[in-house]
Amino acid sequence: MIWLPAALLAGVAQAWRTAVQRRVSHDLSVNAAGVVRYLYGLPFALMLLAGYRLVFAGPWPSPDASFLLFCLGGGLAQIIATNLLIMAFAHRNFVVGTAYSKTEAVQGAILSFLLMGERLHPLTWAGIGCGVMGVMLLSAGGRQAGFVRSLGQPAALCGIASGFFFALTAVAVRRATQMAGGGDPVLAALVVLAAAVAMQAAMQGGYLLLREPEQMRRVLRGWRVSGQVGLLSALGSACWFTGFATAPVALVRIVGQVEVAFTLGFGHFYLGERMARSEVMGLMLVVGGVVLALMGAL
Repeated sequence: MIWLPAALLAGVAQAWRTAVQRRVSHDLSVNAAGVVRYLYGLPFALMLLAGYRLVFAGPWPSPDASFLLFCLGGGLAQIIATNLLIMAFAHRNFVVGTAYSKTEAVQGAILSFLLMGERLHPLTWAGIGCGVMGVMLLSAGGRQAGFVRSLGQPAALCGIASGFFFALTAVAVRRATQMAGGGDPVLAALVVLAAAVAMQAAMQGGYLLLREPEQMRRVLRGWRVSGQVGLLSALGSACWFTGFATAPVALVRIVGQVEVAFTLGFGHFYLGERMARSEVMGLMLVVGGVVLALMGAL
């Protein structure tokens, strides 16, 4: 059951990291705001791996070459997903931009079933439906326009596409942890994390150096705030990857929807955004969906 506290902690860290990253993104381009989490997250990812090995001794995983392909694919999908999420923030507020990306839960359930054959309890599927209804209300943002009508808006398209690529990331990470081998899934998750973040820093950092060198200089100058993003990103990803290594992707992501609750809190108290009544109702539905998913799992 380590996946349960891991998913809850991941939700807290991710909501906090996204709030800080949104402030960073005001002064940076989309790619520069995205590379912050990998460039500054890599040292923390390596420290987490080293710290775990100091406490828990044991044999290292012995992955094959395909392990690196899944790490690369998952890392690239996460870069695309993060950039799309930052683009969604530019069209609507912080809470609503995140809410659109939370369709990742249902997309992850479908992808994990199609690609990995993972099956869920009917109560868990009911929780997914309840959570999606909550996301619909959150995405409406208190406006009269309905969720279906708003699907054509840029924020909706960016957010839903972001959710799709985050779901692909989760599936790739789960396969990578399975292929890492060894008897310790937490160690496998941390190895995958270190490998994936190193590749992400090289891919997006290299692109930024070639195409936007001035933005890279801004990233390096803002190390105080960017370091917070890196730390929270590494902690959040370590928890997500641990969840994916020990439980079905869809189940981890459904429980991780509690991030929306933390997102509302950060959006209200940290960024000064007002909460609409529809957002409160949507939050209640999301929490109800998480409860149903847990009932189905337990």
